[in-house]
Amino acid sequence: MKQQEKITIWKENEYDYPLAFGFVPNIVSYLHDDEQIRPCMLVVPGGGYCVVSPTEGEIVAKKFYEKGYQAFVLTYTTNMLMMEPLKKQPMQDLSRAIRYIRKHAEEFCVDPEKLVICGFSAGGHLCASVCVHYGDVQDECEEYQNISNRPDAAILSYPVITSGEKAHKGSFCALLGMKPDPETGEPVCTASDEELEYMSLEKHVTPDTPPCFLWQTVTDEAVPVENSYMFAESCRKNGVLHAHHVFSQGKHGLSLANDDWKEGRYGEPYTMEQTTNLVQAVRDGKVPMPEDAKEAFLKNFGDMQNLNDGSDRQPSKEVAVWPDLAAEWLEYACKMTCN
Repeated sequence: MKQQEKITIWKENEYDYPLAFGFVPNIVSYLHDDEQIRPCMLVVPGGGYCVVSPTEGEIVAKKFYEKGYQAFVLTYTTNMLMMEPLKKQPMQDLSRAIRYIRKHAEEFCVDPEKLVICGFSAGGHLCASVCVHYGDVQDECEEYQNISNRPDAAILSYPVITSGEKAHKGSFCALLGMKPDPETGEPVCTASDEELEYMSLEKHVTPDTPPCFLWQTVTDEAVPVENSYMFAESCRKNGVLHAHHVFSQGKHGLSLANDDWKEGRYGEPYTMEQTTNLVQAVRDGKVPMPEDAKEAFLKNFGDMQNLNDGSDRQPSKEVAVWPDLAAEWLEYACKMTCN
């Protein structure tokens, strides 16, 4: 493997998220050291649009590297404090990452017509958003304007899809804005009906949506399994090539569902950069917030070592086959759709 490289995808003055505190969205590469042109896998971890989980980053990229892909992990913009709605910024981050890889395809030894995105949970929502709304995400930088941001295929792993009855409400609060309910104190999304409709992705699948491989577990306690059923049904109705695997058991956030994941051997936690910067900014008093809220935030997030405690992780042989199933299906999908 070539030396792992972190690549900032936005140039100076192109990116401006108020709570970034020096963070700029980036991709980290896992490239083969030969000159063979290979398909690309761009991994997009989840985290409820509040963090970018390291448990779904490097470990997944290396798995697809082993399967012959040039692999990358995207660290995109998140909204941990629920203070600054993200709106379309994550879609812009992912679209720029896709365009950046295609622009540098020769350098990366990537086939620009075999670029797959692989998202988990809220990262699955982000990937599916670009799959259905790619035409809406223009790039203001002239050098990227003629480069497509449409993925050639997508893997959607226990994805957030709908903003309706079966929604993962926290993801939509972080993405579109929230305020506490004055009676219950529970978070309430402040998005308009139009915004919620736009981000309810099962409603926007068209025949031009890229081929999709979906998987989830029946017992997912965080994102109802109906989310993947809804998207798969929309793919079926629109004639979109897709596969849909529903496994019988397993908690949300399974990643590879193997022993490495269970034991915390998921690689470097570089996807937590924005979170780390935010924690330091809160400590330094750079974020206006009540003292009790500050203390509670630092208690919960001040020690990064505790954020990914794997004591309750249970690997699953049933679920751990999903990368093999996905790789086989992607070969088939390419035969069916590639020129």
